Amino acid sequence: MGHQVRLIAAHKVKPFVIGNKNDMVDAQAIWTAVQQPQMRFVAVKSVEQQAALSAHRMREYLVKTRTGSINAIRGFLAEFGIVIARGRTAFKREIAGCLETLSQTVPKEFADRMYERIAYIHKLDDDIAGLEQHITAYFKGCPQCQRIAKVPGIGVLSATAIVATVGDVSQFKSGRELSAWLGLVPKQTGSGGKVKLHGISKRGDTYVRTLLVHGARSAITHSKHPSEWLQQLLVRRPKNVVLLALANKTARVVWALLSKEAEYSETQYSQVS
Repeated sequence: MGHQVRLIAAHKVKPFVIGNKNDMVDAQAIWTAVQQPQMRFVAVKSVEQQAALSAHRMREYLVKTRTGSINAIRGFLAEFGIVIARGRTAFKREIAGCLETLSQTVPKEFADRMYERIAYIHKLDDDIAGLEQHITAYFKGCPQCQRIAKVPGIGVLSATAIVATVGDVSQFKSGRELSAWLGLVPKQTGSGGKVKLHGISKRGDTYVRTLLVHGARSAITHSKHPSEWLQQLLVRRPKNVVLLALANKTARVVWALLSKEAEYSETQYSQVS
């Protein structure tokens, strides 16, 4: 019918709602928002991208559930004077002996409930492993994911999450736009020609931003020959600031690789080579 269908985020429309909320006012707000020259619309994802993103969301939920379950069991055992060190590795190493000790001092019904919780955690481990296999299969069939996975600090999880979340990279005019969309650039406030820079804005997808920051930490830790830029930055600034700077630069490199369909080159996109 000559119409171009676009998706717009609800929080972009809210500022244009005038008066009480009803269908007519919402329609007027949408009509006004769509006409704004700087309005950013939501890119339409493919079915494969949406499925991969859903797998990431499910994995994130299951990991949080597993962490909560482990901490709950640690708390229950601490009530009986049995202390397990923090961390999933220590929990898996010590839990069998701790439960054996516990079963000798508490009623059998309570000990059975604890064994059920442990079985539930093992089930979560299997579910998470299954989702990771699904994500890996998507990675192997996605040339874009394989292209950006060559960047230091980006692995299977980061690559698939970025491609699935960003959708069409052409919606961003530059690497800085992508970095700003992910909340990796300083927040700006200003008036009367005076502009102040604050901490990172933390806008956009928290999950992808977290993966980029963790990837930057891993890249710095395992880098045998850091670039001159990175070495100078580590001398001048705190490590956490350097992590964010590297994550910001990684996001820009990712945009360049996806938008230009180029292959990663350490000489051209030198970061932590």
